[in-house]
Amino acid sequence: MDLATKTTEELLKIAAAGGGLVLNGGKRTTDELALIAAAAKRSGATIIFRNMAVRKTESLLRIAKAGKGRVIFE
Repeated sequence: MDLATKTTEELLKIAAAGGGLVLNGGKRTTDELALIAAAAKRSGATIIFRNMAVRKTESLLRIAKAGKGRVIFE
């Protein structure tokens, strides 16, 4: 399933429900990714963000902190 067409709100609901996701991180803002990561942390879901090499280290750290071990960067 291609999740690129889902809104951030829809992805937040999926992550909050415990659904693991693989997302193209280059398509969304750092704020959006941090919100999704935080939802995954609360539910115990795992989120894999792809195409993250374009992000600054500061952004990656912010997303990782929000996810507290529930985030994988690829």
